[in-house]
Amino acid sequence: MSRTPSWPGRPGRSSGAPAPRDAKLRIQATAPPPPAPHPAAVPAPNATKAPGSPPAERALKPRALYEEVAERLRQRIFARELEPGSWIDELSLCADFGISRTPLREALKVLAAEGLVTMKVRRGAYVTEVSRDDVRQVYHVLALLESDAAAQVAAHADDNARAELRALHEQLERQVRDRDAFFATNERFHLALLRLAGNRWAEQMALDLRKVMKLNRHHSLFKRGRLAESLAEHRELMAAIAGGDAEAATRLMREHFAHGLEATG
Repeated sequence: MSRTPSWPGRPGRSSGAPAPRDAKLRIQATAPPPPAPHPAAVPAPNATKAPGSPPAERALKPRALYEEVAERLRQRIFARELEPGSWIDELSLCADFGISRTPLREALKVLAAEGLVTMKVRRGAYVTEVSRDDVRQVYHVLALLESDAAAQVAAHADDNARAELRALHEQLERQVRDRDAFFATNERFHLALLRLAGNRWAEQMALDLRKVMKLNRHHSLFKRGRLAESLAEHRELMAAIAGGDAEAATRLMREHFAHGLEATG
């Protein structure tokens, strides 16, 4: 006589087996339930492609979920909502963002590659805590990258490039009494200089290093009087760039970083 096979969890049968170990974890990690994906991000099944429509790759413009999560975590780290050295509570963040652990862990990998997060075996993820040596090394590398960029811009920049830097410098002149605004514009100035120099590898390296600099509890611009000193150094640098003096631009940018490092204490 044949018997109908029984399956775990099938109506009418109690298996008596305990739920999988991570069942509660999965429930907690996804509560509240994630919002429905944007219709543009999920193609309809068996959808037909209209004649003349662009390739699918060109239509995939929305940012991947893990990238959005990584950006939110960056901002929490920069705002000190997640302090350097602190443990990152993955379950709590999943609940806050309404996501599963998969996009969160992908985001943490991105931040670890940038140096903002440190992954520890069997202990989880921690916000990176920078040492005095870390700060010194970051300043050293940035000085090399940006002094070279300053020389390139001084020697080869056209009028439009010089005008862009001049506009940013004029913003700094107006913001010298507003530390947060000065800080943001100062970063834009340095990144613009790297972009205008035309070396995308140096630009990417500097961008990542500047993220690490934001972990420093004693940023150079926090020191009393440093904003005015930094602005005076920018004036000299702008004069060298305007005059096409690559050698002076190199020297002044290296001095600028040396003074910044001294100001971190």
